[in-house]
Order: sequence, then C-alpha cells, then structure tokens
Amino acid sequence: MSNLRRRIFGSGTPDSTPDISRDSSPAPPHTREGLGDDYKVVAAEKLEQLRKKAHQQKGRKRRNAWVFGLGGLFGVFVAGIFASSNGGLEKLAEIAGLQDMNLDSIFDVLPLGLVNDIQNMQSKEKDAVDYDSFAVGLHAQSQGIQAHYPVIMIPGVISTGLESWGTEDDSRQYFRKRLWGSWSMMRALVLDKASWKRHIMLDPETGMDPPGVKLRAAQGFDAADFFITGYWIWNKILENLATIGYDPTNAFTAAYDWRMSYQNYEKRDQYFTRLKHHIELGKKISGKKVVLLSHSMGGQVLFYFFRWAEAKGYGDGGPTWVNDHIESWINISGCMLGALKDVPAVLSGEMRDTAQLNAFAVYGLEKFLSRHERAEIFRHMPGISSMLPIGGEAVWGNSTWAPDDKPGQNITYGNFLNFRQTMHSTPETPQMNLTMGQSLSYLWNHTEDWYTAETQRSYSQGVAHSRKEVEKNLDIPAKWLNPLESRLPLAPDMKIFCFYGIGKPTERAYFYRPDTEPAVNKSKPRVMIDTEVTSSDGFVDHGVVMGEGDGTVNVLSTGYMCNKGWKMKRYNPANIPITTYEMPHEPDRFSPRGGPNTGDHVDILGRSSLNDMILRVAGGKGHLIGDNVKSNILDYAEKVKIYDDDDERNPAYGR
Repeated sequence: MSNLRRRIFGSGTPDSTPDISRDSSPAPPHTREGLGDDYKVVAAEKLEQLRKKAHQQKGRKRRNAWVFGLGGLFGVFVAGIFASSNGGLEKLAEIAGLQDMNLDSIFDVLPLGLVNDIQNMQSKEKDAVDYDSFAVGLHAQSQGIQAHYPVIMIPGVISTGLESWGTEDDSRQYFRKRLWGSWSMMRALVLDKASWKRHIMLDPETGMDPPGVKLRAAQGFDAADFFITGYWIWNKILENLATIGYDPTNAFTAAYDWRMSYQNYEKRDQYFTRLKHHIELGKKISGKKVVLLSHSMGGQVLFYFFRWAEAKGYGDGGPTWVNDHIESWINISGCMLGALKDVPAVLSGEMRDTAQLNAFAVYGLEKFLSRHERAEIFRHMPGISSMLPIGGEAVWGNSTWAPDDKPGQNITYGNFLNFRQTMHSTPETPQMNLTMGQSLSYLWNHTEDWYTAETQRSYSQGVAHSRKEVEKNLDIPAKWLNPLESRLPLAPDMKIFCFYGIGKPTERAYFYRPDTEPAVNKSKPRVMIDTEVTSSDGFVDHGVVMGEGDGTVNVLSTGYMCNKGWKMKRYNPANIPITTYEMPHEPDRFSPRGGPNTGDHVDILGRSSLNDMILRVAGGKGHLIGDNVKSNILDYAEKVKIYDDDDERNPAYGR
C-alpha cells in the first residue's frame, strides 16, 4: 500500500528519499572522445522552481479537495456497482448513460471553474513528471552520441497491449480495440466481465484462442509505449532513442502475446521467425549487428530465442548465427530465475498487491473479481507460468536455510509457503511448511490436470550440474528458457549488459491458511494468503514475507546469472563478457512514478541513468560502462548450491 500511496499522493511515504535525487551519468568522466561528463537531468534552477510549486500549500489543498471530491463520486459509483449481483451493473450504466461515456462528455457537463482547476492541476503535475523528457538524449547528443546499431526491443509480461481481431457476434463490438492495456479493457471489464474473460483466457486444451475469439499482440511502438493513457512504459526510452537519431527505420518493438506458452508463440504467430527476420534485415540494411533490449519476462523470451534461432528444425541459423547478428543484449530487470509472486498468483489469485489492500478495498475487489476468478484467469494464461521460480532448493533454500537469509532472522526464506493449521484445515492443507520445490509440487498436485500438463510440458525449473547435461538439453525446447539448464550461445563477440534495480522491498515468501470463503465453480486448492500474519518490523506484511529486489522480482532472480551463473563455463562456454550495473531505488518524493532515480521494476524504464546507458550501448560506446554492484548479490550467489564442474561440492563431480 505504501507504493500505491506514493503513486497517488506523491510525498510523505516510507519510499521517499531526501532531496538529493539526481544521479550522474554512469560513464567515466572526460575521455578523449568527449564522453561522460557528470550531468544533472534538469537544471538546478528549474528543479527548485518545481519543488517550490510542489510545496505551495494553497495549490495542494485545492488539489486534494478535488481528489477527495471526485473520489467520493467514484465511491458512490462503485457502491452502485456492488449493490446488485443480478444485472445491476448494466442497469446502472444504462441509466447513467455510461455505455457511451467518454472523457469529452464528462467535461461537457462539469462547471467551467472545475474544468480549469483540473486542467491547471494536470499541467502542474505534467511539469513535475515530464520535465526531463528528451533530456538524457539531448545530453548524449551534445557529447556526440548518435544512432549506430539497429535496435530491437522485447517488452515484458503484461506490458504489451492485446487487441481483438475477431468478427464473431460477441467480438465485433471490440474489433481492433485493446482488451488488454487500454481504457477499452477497463470498460469491457466493468460493463461486460463475462465476455472480457472469455476473450482474455486461452483455451485449456489448445493453449490458444478459444473458438470465436481472436486476440493478437498490438504491433509497432504503440504496442508497449503506454499501458493506458498517461501510464508510460517504454515511452521514455523511445523519446531518448529518437533524440539521437532512431526512428522506425532503425528501431523496432518485437511485441508478443505473453499469455501463450513459448512454443505457441511460433506455432500461432510465427513470432520467433519474424523476430529472426527483423534482426537479419536490420543487419543487412545497416551493415551492423543489432542491439537487443529486453525487459522483465522479455529477458526469458530472448534467452529462449537465442537457442531457437540456432537449432536445426527451428530457426536453422546454426551455431554462429547469434555471434554473426547480435552486437549486444541489454537485459533490463530480467527475471532470469523467475518471479516469486507467480506462485501465489496461479495458486490462489493473490500477491502482495492484493494481500495488503485494506478491508474495504478487499471487499470491493472480491465482489467484482474474486481471487478464485483471478487464479482461474492466470492459469488460463500459460505464458505467465514461464516465470515460476527456477532452481528449486539450490537457489531458494530449504527448510532451515536460504542464501539470502540475514543474521538473526527469525524464519528462513527457504520455507516458501508457510502453512498455519486452524480449525478450518482440510486434508489438502499441508501439515508442514513447503520449500520451493515442494511448493511447485503442491501447485501441480492441487490444480487442474490440464494446467499441470501444459506447464510441465512447456517449462522446466531444474538445474543442470554438468556441461554434458547442459549440451543434452539443447535438444529439449522446454529447457531453453531456463539458464540453469541451457547455456548462452557460442557468441564470444556479443556483449551482455545486466541493468536492474535494487533496494525496494520485494516479496520473498508467504504465509497461507485454509480458504474459508465460499467456493466458486469448485475452485481449488482451497487455500489463501494469511493476511493476519504481520510483524512490527515490516519483515512480514499481511502474510507476505519481504526480501530484496526491485519491488517485483527478487535480487536472486535478476542478479544471480549476471554475477555468478554466467561466470561458469558450462553456462557460458564462449566467455561472453557480462557487465552488471545495479541501480538503487531512490525515488523522488514529488514524482508519482519515482522520478529519475527510481529502481522500481517498471518505472526504471524512465530512469535517467538507465536511459543514458542504453543510448551509449546503442551508440557504440557501451565499452565505457563498468560494473556497479551495490547489493549483497555476490555474497548470496556464493551461497547458492550450484557449483563449477570441477568443484567437489557439485553433485555431478567425477561423473
């Protein structure tokens, strides 16, 4: 909730930091090439003016008055929605004329003074959020950085918009409207939830669109620049790339339908074939290799693609294709070992974001889209399960130990699902706490057979302890997204840059209890996060045990392969150079998205230093970026129970 409060109200939250909130360029100071001056993203005078505006009490009071006033009206509307479960929503929308509602019609009926106040408030907030637009690119341009390599971007999960191309009766009203990633999605979800669910959920038998539905990933830069109007994702990066000379002729967004399993990307949409052709075309036109940018789940997709592109019978590129075509891979916030929150999402439809809501919000959410429905939706999106945690007990710990446990910690992170026995316990409620491997087994044993079969057929979460085993896995597509079972390509000329945020509390384990709420459609398993478990020091918050990361992905997932795993010969036989640059979470107290120094999993895409480094790599100056490791990931990585082939502790030693 602290994150939500910060995004809505801006200041005064535990995530806020002191006034110093501008970091310097990560490039070294002055070189003969004229690169790397320390710089501020915005002039000090301008920043001071913005801060004074933010402190004007009159403006803040007036803004808050309208926020709470409009919030009250929205609350009345929501109360009307929840008042009836038998057509009340549709009747309310019809009476109020909301079926044809748009922003212009709202402004037409508001008093002129209110409209002016809203516009002035929006203008001031736009100044506070967008004052650094293009600034990083302009600074790089002034230092001689310009477009050099073709650039292709691979978005993360959920950030790519999905639009309807169906022409059946139920789909015509949504033709070419986004049912994920726009206000059309919100309207469909509120006014026609059953139809929205039917469109967004994949067929459990085929793993593709159900009969009569045709949902496809939006294409072009519009696919991932904004999630909904005003909520940018890749837009800041696009602004700065454009400033140094990029446009649709030398930059491309490779959007994909993240709901599907990776094998179905190619089967239905020929996604990997198209991506391979775009890379080859980029090199042919420019005469230069391509720079790839991936974010979050996009890192797993790209790692899978490397093997697909080379493999005989798939991309047929041969063992040198990656080395011949890829200059650099910029891996941003890559969840290379999965996302821990994926487990409770598909198990019970929950995660930190829902567990920490207040009682009124939980009541409203459960009435509108219950956790049973949310779990049902997540399980009907097999792509999301590609982020189930990888590495088992070797990475995430056992019942007595975990590599990232702190001295004096009361409970170990190794117990991933902690079950409290109550009078409502059922035979399917575990009688003990579960480690990561046990938790995944519990998930598969207590969910639908089709979900278990599809997940286990598509993905693998194990560890290959020998080079022989890694090489054998190159023929098994289910192993290709797992960097602990497959290897990097034989591309010694390629460079990898790992850029990710640190220092933001991130979910690490969970407390669970039997589900006492009424079942929906015989949903299972009957368990839920135990939100009554909270510690005074914040270590456990409403049943969620907090650890380290970027607010979404744990530091072991973003940092282990970059700092240790890919230093091992069996996982990186070509010795591809890896540069790791960690960015501490130091949000601007006056910015709803954290400002130029945020380390948040998504908001980091607007961070000034990240954008600066992207431009330098794309502009051919990536060699000027050095390692910057500030977290304890090196210590944690040494404690992970995965060892070199010649280490006596390796289970495969001597074989």
